[in-house]
Amino acid sequence: MAEPVMVTDERLAILPAPLRASWYRCATQYVLPPAAEGPIHLLCGAEIRQACARMGPLLKVAEAELERLHGIVSTLNYSVLLADPQGIVLTRRGDAPQERGHKRWHLWPGAMWAESIAGTNGIGTCLMEGRPVTVHMDQHWRLALRYLTCSAVPFYGPDGRLAGALDVSSTRPDPEGRVATMMEAVLVDAARRIERRSFLDAFKGYTVVLLGASDDISLPMVALDEAHVVVGATYAARLLLGLKDDGAQVCFDLATHGQGVPNFPDAERSVIEGALAMSKGKVAPAARLLGVSRSTLHRKMKTLGVREDQANVSTPPI
Repeated sequence: MAEPVMVTDERLAILPAPLRASWYRCATQYVLPPAAEGPIHLLCGAEIRQACARMGPLLKVAEAELERLHGIVSTLNYSVLLADPQGIVLTRRGDAPQERGHKRWHLWPGAMWAESIAGTNGIGTCLMEGRPVTVHMDQHWRLALRYLTCSAVPFYGPDGRLAGALDVSSTRPDPEGRVATMMEAVLVDAARRIERRSFLDAFKGYTVVLLGASDDISLPMVALDEAHVVVGATYAARLLLGLKDDGAQVCFDLATHGQGVPNFPDAERSVIEGALAMSKGKVAPAARLLGVSRSTLHRKMKTLGVREDQANVSTPPI
């Protein structure tokens, strides 16, 4: 077994917190030599097609958002990459003059950017950390990648599972990294838009309720059928409702006592508050949204301690 790589405390101290954790993994868990090459292996066409098939309809849903992202970042010499949960790049958007250089730097479909293979990098590290990550030049673990800057965020599918990562990378970055914060904000918005599009597409014909605003990557949304049974929930909604975030099927009835459902009163309260928020605190529209009578909703609000003024908050449109 290879010996762990030594990294000084001084070097770690100047890195952002998520990158310190990544460097520690590279040194002690993966035991990656910093001077080794980056992700030099590209999957063949058949392997890329198989990886795309595993992502399913979500990849097609993401296409419009990738085009929008490219329109935003291309003027800053960035290209856009979408990777699967294993860190394999499935598709990219970039300008023709950059193609040769980006392929040489493996900013290309088929490149494997898993952190355990490529060391600290945007795609692999954001997938490990579960949050937005920017890796600017010499913050990369591998010396060969220290002319790149990349920002990446994970995104989630309609089943609540981690679906992959969105990344913008440049081979000609601003040396000061001043656009990094903007890039992360743009990517978070794109991740939310992909999740929202895919959730609405997956639950077309159902009532979708947004359970308030979100400061995170995932939006807290649930889907209700005609019998006001919750049949779908996003990653953020599963966390909010105390449900397992393993992508398991969601099914509980707002008209019952929720037998067998963990933290059901909290779940029911959150759904009702979300409907009231969308209805600007008005009970009658919220009742119609949830498919119950006004008197039933009043009774549930009284039982759960939900007041109209508590839910009268601004909620972003779905």
